[in-house]
Amino acid sequence: CLSAQFRRPGDYILGGLFPFGKDTVNLTARSEPTLVVCERLFSDGLIWALGMRFAIDEINNSTSLLPGVTLGYDMYDTCFEPLVALQSSLLFLTRNGTTGIGILCNSTDCQPRVTAVIGPHQSDLCLVTAKLFSSFLIPQVSYAASSEKLSSAELYPSFYRTVPSDKNLVEAVVLLLNRFGWNWIATIASDDEYGQGAQEIFLSIAGNNNICIAFEGLIPTDLSEPSAKKQLEDIVNLIIKTKVNIIVLFAFSLPAQALLEQSIRMGLSKKVWIGTKAWMLSDIPTSIPNIQSIGTVLGFVMKAGTVPGFQEYVADLFTSVQQEEFCRESRELNRLMNTDMLDTQCKECDHISLEDLSFMLSIFQVQPVHLAVYSVAYALHRALGCTPKACPKAPIRSWQLLHFMDTLPFEVNGQSFRFDQSHSTNTGYELIFWSWKNGTLRYLSVGEYEQSLNINESQIQFHTPDQKEPTSECFKHCKPGQVRRIKGFHLCCYDCTDCPENTFWSSKDSSSCTPCLQHQWAPAQSTQCYERSERFLFWDEPLTIALLALMSITILLTCLTALLFLRNLQTPLVQAAGGERALFALLCLVLLSLSCCLYVGKPSDTLCMMQGMVYALCLNGCFSTFLIKTLEITLVTEFPRCAPSLLCWVTHRRSWLLIALCLLTQGLLCLCHLHLGPAYLRSDYKSLPTEVLLVCNTKSWVAFALLHSYNSCLALVCFLGTFMVQTLGKKYNLARGITFAILIYFVIWIFFMAIFATLRTVLVAVTQVATILIISLGILGTYYLPKCYIILFKPEMNTVDCCQNSIQEEPEEDSA
Repeated sequence: CLSAQFRRPGDYILGGLFPFGKDTVNLTARSEPTLVVCERLFSDGLIWALGMRFAIDEINNSTSLLPGVTLGYDMYDTCFEPLVALQSSLLFLTRNGTTGIGILCNSTDCQPRVTAVIGPHQSDLCLVTAKLFSSFLIPQVSYAASSEKLSSAELYPSFYRTVPSDKNLVEAVVLLLNRFGWNWIATIASDDEYGQGAQEIFLSIAGNNNICIAFEGLIPTDLSEPSAKKQLEDIVNLIIKTKVNIIVLFAFSLPAQALLEQSIRMGLSKKVWIGTKAWMLSDIPTSIPNIQSIGTVLGFVMKAGTVPGFQEYVADLFTSVQQEEFCRESRELNRLMNTDMLDTQCKECDHISLEDLSFMLSIFQVQPVHLAVYSVAYALHRALGCTPKACPKAPIRSWQLLHFMDTLPFEVNGQSFRFDQSHSTNTGYELIFWSWKNGTLRYLSVGEYEQSLNINESQIQFHTPDQKEPTSECFKHCKPGQVRRIKGFHLCCYDCTDCPENTFWSSKDSSSCTPCLQHQWAPAQSTQCYERSERFLFWDEPLTIALLALMSITILLTCLTALLFLRNLQTPLVQAAGGERALFALLCLVLLSLSCCLYVGKPSDTLCMMQGMVYALCLNGCFSTFLIKTLEITLVTEFPRCAPSLLCWVTHRRSWLLIALCLLTQGLLCLCHLHLGPAYLRSDYKSLPTEVLLVCNTKSWVAFALLHSYNSCLALVCFLGTFMVQTLGKKYNLARGITFAILIYFVIWIFFMAIFATLRTVLVAVTQVATILIISLGILGTYYLPKCYIILFKPEMNTVDCCQNSIQEEPEEDSA
């Protein structure tokens, strides 16, 4: 008797398409166009159909909506098959009172059997039927189809739905994943319009929200095929292989059931399953044995209000179908509906009891069906021009209802609704959590989504070994100062790497580090750059103080030596050492030591230019006196016959001409040095990590060599002229001091050049100062201090016989 409750006559008939059954016969085995039937009852479809019947009975009993007019209904099974839904749809298109489709008549005047159609529930079914009904502009209102494709009012002008589109659902899912920091997930969908459409939208939105898709899976449509089991096994193996803990499942209840059963059979560890309204509230997945072992189930269902009186209505109906009189009247009403045309109503409904539906009735969302019926009723009420007391029973064409459905709101149970531009209603979503207590499942509301997502996380008890929130990350969110380094073949999988030194992380672009400007620096993992401080040899540095102390000692020793020489200027030893020329050489050594101050403090182009020239001129003044003494010794020892005539040029006052000539030559070389390329101040940003090194840089090595080569040549002449000279008897060897002084000069310069050419720090200035002081001390210690020792402690050696080689002695030595 229950199966006879889905057809009733009325002034205006509403068609209904509901999934009463599931598990159709193999369509490929059909050799004749026989009627397709389903083998098992689908309780969700039955409740939807009862919701439509309840709404129509409410409207027929209403005194304000369509007063004096009755609505009839004619509901058919879709069996989850487009072919079956199309058969019923063609029946709805037959001309009223006939069995033929009015294809050849004027479509404006033709009136089909039904005024409007409620359903079907699946998007792929709606894509088939909506094209058919839109060609005749017959209003079709779906209560569950959510594909974004159906949002096109241009392609489907007469299609409406009382649920949001999948785009709204996917946005809610993405916000949920971001809220818990889950960015390494798998997405699995049923191989149908709903699953593939939702997955496609999800992939595009997830990619823009730093969510990495480990893999995409599809559950086959026909689960009876032998290959279907292998496909399900492959999906579960991929879940295991990729080590994802979060799985987003876009599927209807039957494909979801197949995947969950396969996961349990293969012993998949507990995961977090993000579900949708298509399977979250169905009794099919929840009836799977050991379903609790799959882990945590969270999902979004449409936020729908309750329908007052519906459960009592269903209970009364199940009581009535037990009464023979009620059943007889139902059959008589069915005979008025041309029952010989098609017989695809709910055949299995007669074998179900109220107890079988009690659980689903308590949680099932009937409001979308309820709203769908009321939206058509209000449009019809306005199209007929009804008054509060009565409606004229005038003929109304289906297409005339569209204007009122598009523009005007309708009210149900004190709440106002209307269709938006895409012919949808967006009532928001509830976040549902599967809560198990003593083996009993409860659907616990833990959040909601409208414009934003609100979650009560304290109510969510994750079914993990430690009862803690699971992690599922291909990457961790990088900290400030870190950038992404892609790894593997997943572009959204990356490691976080610190920005290297002298680069910083910009919040505008977290995928690369921005180099600091040349005058700036930054430590590793920095978010900003800092100004570099200037680095040079400061006056107050300990190393500088030590060098200045050594310089003071050197100057002091040199001055004391000069003072001692001045007091003993007429003694044979001082005269043999050069006399006034020795004092001049000591003065040059003092100036050379003082030139160390040019290397301390902030350098400039002028100071850099002066450093080399002052050094060269002062050293040249000292070496020129050595050259004169060397020439004198060489003439006496190597050319004794020419010595009397030439010694006047290297002794007495004429020797100052040679010193002046040497200084003049060095001065000219200094001018050449300035012309070719003097040293200049350079800001070195690479040698020091946080400072800019101010250093004097050699512009031309040719100019550098030209500046210092002359002194080297003088030193070489002095060395060659003195290193083989030996004394006669107990005479003092003046040549030995020059030899050692020059030898120290060459050794120091070899080390200096090796260090100077390689150092790029403030130690360059230290090296230059140290070189000057060591050369000064070397000359002072090897040439002058031994003479001071003789003057002070060995006065008996400070005689003419000990200190000078007589030109008369050399021939006697030769004749001997």
